[in-house]
Amino acid sequence: MTVSYQYEVASSTSGGFTRLLLMWRGSLYKLIYRELMLYLILFGILSTLYRHVFTAAQKREFEQIVIYCDTLIKLIPLSFVLGFYVSYVAQRWWKQYQAIPWPDKIMHLVALYVVGNDDYSRMLRRSLMRYLNLSLILVLRSISSAVKRRFPTLDHVVDSGFMTTLELQLYQSVPSVEFNTYWIPCTWFINLLKEARKNHRISDAQGLKLIMEEFNEFRTKCGLLWSYDWVSIPLVYTQVVTLATYSFFAVALIGRQYIEGVEKQFQLKIDKYVPIFTILQFFFFMGLLKVAEQLINPFGDDDEDFELNWLIDRHMKVSYLGVDTLMSRCPPLVKDIYYDSENVSLPYTEAAAAYKKKTYRGSVANMMVPEEKQMMFLPGILEEEEEQSSVLTPRTSTISLANPSDSPSNERRLAGPLQHLQRWLAIVPKRLCSWIIKNSRQLKRSTDG
Repeated sequence: MTVSYQYEVASSTSGGFTRLLLMWRGSLYKLIYRELMLYLILFGILSTLYRHVFTAAQKREFEQIVIYCDTLIKLIPLSFVLGFYVSYVAQRWWKQYQAIPWPDKIMHLVALYVVGNDDYSRMLRRSLMRYLNLSLILVLRSISSAVKRRFPTLDHVVDSGFMTTLELQLYQSVPSVEFNTYWIPCTWFINLLKEARKNHRISDAQGLKLIMEEFNEFRTKCGLLWSYDWVSIPLVYTQVVTLATYSFFAVALIGRQYIEGVEKQFQLKIDKYVPIFTILQFFFFMGLLKVAEQLINPFGDDDEDFELNWLIDRHMKVSYLGVDTLMSRCPPLVKDIYYDSENVSLPYTEAAAAYKKKTYRGSVANMMVPEEKQMMFLPGILEEEEEQSSVLTPRTSTISLANPSDSPSNERRLAGPLQHLQRWLAIVPKRLCSWIIKNSRQLKRSTDG
């Protein structure tokens, strides 16, 4: 099962991550200590041969090889290739976990819409959930070594109560040479739903639709799990990363040797017996390769692999409880202790009192607006009055006819007078018409008199 250390990093304190370095299960040391020991042994053998076995001529040739390897080791783009590969594998690892189906949604829908408390209704609900989980078990038997060890044959599935003998015979009667038949219990699930609808155990057509929608999602995830096992990361990509990592350290095995009488870049006397930074590089690069090796197939036996056998047990127990046992153990309807309270004050323990915070009401909740600026007005009416006043008392402006090569400052000076001219042209005809109508009425009254 995956190694959980969430509680250890619940609070950011000094040395929080440092405590994790002392863990062994699922640790970097457990992954690479064998390779590191072998690498240091080979490194020590070459160093011993150079100091005590090689002749003077052999030492000169060995030193040239060391300088050559130390110079060209920088041409291997290990950090780029390895980092991108590990990032891709980690994303795929999480997506494979999200592809594992959970029967909880279908369980609640079956408990709600498949009605009845008699034996037939109980068997109907339990069989629906058993067929659903049986499909998942058959998929996991095909892709997980841990589940395969638990159910090496279909007879073990029958002995565990996930399948009856008659169901096994029906399952084996289907030709399965060319494809995997994990989906056969899904067809049994559909047939049971048809029978339940026919016998009026599902009275609501909308309930049947909802059950089928969740069933289709469950079935899709089962197929997705099988597809992840079928279509792996391209082998050539994995080979490139593995060859790059091992080639880097094969070259470093020679290029990081301490040589005498020759100045080599980044060579100190401390590296004469212990290659400190080479060991650190081994931890980083070989550790990343081992991380990818562990995460590329999370359905195996590694420390970070998914605990699928536990998941099978959990799904079956929860399914039976949800559609059968707990349906007759519901608590009665009662008033809660805050039933007559409007302003509910919820209790805290002394240990949790520090976590009670004031309600966040917004960043400008406490902002104060001056009283002299709180008077309400209608911006549209004021704009109309300003427009009329500007028409009645226009400002005189001198508009100079400039040539086309005027600067932007001259254009801005012309903008104000032009706007007033446009307002005049828009309003003067209306006022002229009003004046004519008014005078015509007065003239008519005078003539009538």
